[in-house]
Amino acid sequence: MNFRLPTLSIVLFLGIIYFLYTGLDKDPTLIPSPLIGKTVPDFKSTDLISGEDITNKELLGKFYILNVWASWCYGCSLEHNHLMNIYKNNEIDIFGLNYKDEKNSAINWLKERGNPYKNVIVDVNGNIAIDYGVYGAPETFIINEDGVIIYKHVGPIDQSFYNKIILPLMKK
Repeated sequence: MNFRLPTLSIVLFLGIIYFLYTGLDKDPTLIPSPLIGKTVPDFKSTDLISGEDITNKELLGKFYILNVWASWCYGCSLEHNHLMNIYKNNEIDIFGLNYKDEKNSAINWLKERGNPYKNVIVDVNGNIAIDYGVYGAPETFIINEDGVIIYKHVGPIDQSFYNKIILPLMKK
């Protein structure tokens, strides 16, 4: 009876160590999305720059990137130059989803850094982002011509992401 408590403690300790250790090799940007393989959620909003209405229906027929960003987002500033490079390559359209941001802050942010987006969808309350299953900014979705989400990335993207993920998906 005296050996049960130390044995149980050791087993629990080893179990905790195992779960912590196995979690170290997981990529935190690969958060599974239940929307992969499904059509993008319906939305209706306005474009940040022009103020014109924009819906998910207007994006059909194009293979594109949807990038969730905000002017207050540090990770968004890290990935912005990479988005500008993708924009300059002119191989794929990038649409922005401006997440829980103030209009003037977002416009000024783009004026200072450049605007890689074909359109910027305004999402002041985060309702559109919720429908996409967004955890926070930045997040990037790859969407095919049929409006189906084929890939989701959490966190800043870089040139490696473009070369290893976007280019191969575009060629399929």
